[in-house]
Amino acid sequence: MGRSQPAPASSQTVADRAGSPGRRDVLRAGLLAGVVAALHACGPPRLSTRYGRLGPPDANGLQLPAGYRSRVVARTGQRVGTTPYVWHQAPDGGRCFAAPGGWVYVSNSEVDVVGGVGMVRFDNAGAIVDARRLLDGTRRNCAGGHTPWGTWLSCEEVATGSVFEVDPLGVRPPVTHPGMGRFMHEGAAVDGPRRTVYMSEDAIDGLLYRYRYTQAGDLSSGVLEAARVDRGVVSWLPVPDPSASTRPTRYQVAGATPFRGGEGIWFEGNVLNLATKFDDRIWSYDVVSGRLTVLYDWTTNPLPVLRGVDNLCRRGRDLFVCEDMSTLRFPADPELCVVEPDGLTTVFLRAVGHRTSELTGAAFNPAGNRLYVSSQRGTNGTGVTFEITGPFPS
Repeated sequence: MGRSQPAPASSQTVADRAGSPGRRDVLRAGLLAGVVAALHACGPPRLSTRYGRLGPPDANGLQLPAGYRSRVVARTGQRVGTTPYVWHQAPDGGRCFAAPGGWVYVSNSEVDVVGGVGMVRFDNAGAIVDARRLLDGTRRNCAGGHTPWGTWLSCEEVATGSVFEVDPLGVRPPVTHPGMGRFMHEGAAVDGPRRTVYMSEDAIDGLLYRYRYTQAGDLSSGVLEAARVDRGVVSWLPVPDPSASTRPTRYQVAGATPFRGGEGIWFEGNVLNLATKFDDRIWSYDVVSGRLTVLYDWTTNPLPVLRGVDNLCRRGRDLFVCEDMSTLRFPADPELCVVEPDGLTTVFLRAVGHRTSELTGAAFNPAGNRLYVSSQRGTNGTGVTFEITGPFPS
């Protein structure tokens, strides 16, 4: 989820279109950066009312609230449990899926050439019973998303990237969906009842897309569109050439609104949440009313604890947001933050010593009592995937 170059000064962002401040006062931003650096350095003020204060680092270097425990389930370059599968490089976007006798956790690999997807399978007691490769030979598989029919959408974060539909159990072969566009794919979120997939684009002038597929449970055909935001109201414009054969997709749609580095995306309960990394915002799009609002903004939030917004996942009404602090001017240990139902944004997990890494792939098992999250480069350039258990609120 590398950061691309800043946009030209003339670029009009979604913030300008939505009626929010589009340019930040440099001095104010500098002051806020100092505040955030101080907050990262001292844990106690960053208190979660639902999960509790962070304790000291555990044996795996994670700070967690009281009652929560971590274990390492996979490390890059090492076999997973007793299986022959060697865990892939740069674990990124991930999700859990129900499986007979337990569940699986799928994980993308954000590296060139080999890329792809791997998985770990657990039994009902949480023991590792299998691990294997699900997709090979793709490029920089970054984030993605799950479908209501139980498949994983793995997205390539390259200029002509594609979306691959993957069977989490590896029974059916992966399928490429060209109609979903070729661009710097990041995440995907499916609205099943409306037969729509929303997709983010990891570019400073990237767009927010939707793909309206023709038949339920079948992504092989559909219409690709890009969002236009005018005073907070979203409309959708057709993309003439999803294959990007002559021109990059994001430059084909006159009037489409740029989003500043689209990252994690999640759909639930008629609401789409989207993270944009270059302005550190979480957006909320109500698909019924058609309105777009800001759920979290680092520059205006009274307690700006969340920076480097990245992968998203939701558990009930709590939105979990992974941080990528590694490329900021003031890097800090990355955290997994929670945007709670009352709007309070707090910290659930801190990965001590992982300042050159980023947290990725946050996902809960089907029962909601086990959380999986990776540090893409760990403390020494080697990826590590954790499982967190504890008294998650009902």
